[in-house]
Amino acid sequence: MSGNATFRYTDTAILSVTAAVAPIVVTSAEIDNQLLDTYARVGLKPGMLEALAGIKERRWWSPDVTFADAASMAGAKAIAEAGVSPESIGLLIDTSVCRERLEPSAAVDVHEQLGLGTSCLNFDLSNACLGFINGMQIASMMIDSGQIEYALIVDGEGSRRPQEATIEALCLPSATKQDVLDQFATLTLGSGGAAMVLGRASTNGGHRFRGGVSRAATQHNTLCVGDLTSMRTDSRGLLEAGVALAKDTWDAAQGIFDWSNLDMYILHQVSQVHNAAIIATMGIDPARVPTTFPLQGNIGPASVPFTLAQSVDALQSGDRIACMGIGSGLNAAVIEIDW
Repeated sequence: MSGNATFRYTDTAILSVTAAVAPIVVTSAEIDNQLLDTYARVGLKPGMLEALAGIKERRWWSPDVTFADAASMAGAKAIAEAGVSPESIGLLIDTSVCRERLEPSAAVDVHEQLGLGTSCLNFDLSNACLGFINGMQIASMMIDSGQIEYALIVDGEGSRRPQEATIEALCLPSATKQDVLDQFATLTLGSGGAAMVLGRASTNGGHRFRGGVSRAATQHNTLCVGDLTSMRTDSRGLLEAGVALAKDTWDAAQGIFDWSNLDMYILHQVSQVHNAAIIATMGIDPARVPTTFPLQGNIGPASVPFTLAQSVDALQSGDRIACMGIGSGLNAAVIEIDW
C-alpha cells in the first residue's frame, strides 16, 4: 500500500515516558447522585457508568490549572527522567485535544514554562485521541533524518468543564433519555497529562520505537463531535466502527510485523466494553493488557502514554509492546516499542 500507512524507524528510542495525575477524584456514584431526578424522569437507572463502562472514578484538575499547565507538569517530569537539558530539545509537540484558545498554540505556553531553547521548533498537533502517537511519528522522522537530537511530546487534558456543563444540561427539565445516552461518553472522560522524550538510539540507548501501521475510516467523522462544553457521541456506532477499524489496522500489521506473541498491549483507554471488544478482535491475552480507565477515565490522547508510564515497573529489558490508538474521526494506529 502506498502512502504512510506503514512506517519504520531505524534510530529512534524512548528515553522517558511520564504521567501527571490530576488530584481531585470524582466518582461515578457522585455523578449519578446529581442525575438521580433526571434518571427517574426519563426511565434510566443509576450505575451505568460503573456497570457498563467500568469507570469507578475519574479525576479533575483544580480550576486554576490550565491544560498547558498539565502538559508542562508531565513534560518537566519527562525531561528530568530522560536526563537531558531543556536547551537540547529540538522539537516540542503539544498533542492535547483540550485547548483554551484558537491562537496562539498551547505549545508556546509549554515551551515557556519548561524553559526550552529558542531553536526548539514547537507547535500543536490535533487528531483527537490519536494525536500523541502521531506526534511520536513526526518526532521520529526528524530524529532519524538527523534534524534533531531530542524531541518532547506532551499532552494535557481536563474533563472538568465539559462534565460540569453536561451535568448542568442533563439536570434541566427538558433533558430527554436520548440526551442522557448521547452525553454518556462525556461522563466517562478523565483529566491527566502525559509526556515522552525521544532521542537517537545510537547515542542514548533507550527503548526502541520500531514503527507501526495506520489506517483511516473517515466516513465515520460524525459519530463523536465535541468541544469544551459538550460532546455528543453515538456510543454504539462508535464502538462498532472503532472495532472494525482496529481489526483492519491489526490485520494489516500482522502481514508486516511479527506481533504474534508480544509481552504487553497498551490500548486506548475508553471503557471495559471497548477494551473487551478490541481484545477479542485482536485475539490477545487480556492478562497482558493493563488498564487505567477504571480509576482515571478516558484521558483522550494522553491515555496510551499515561498507561505506558503507569506500567513501566512491570516491564523488563527485551519486552516487546504494541500500543494502539484510535481517534474519533476515525483514525487508528498500532505501533511497536522494544523495551
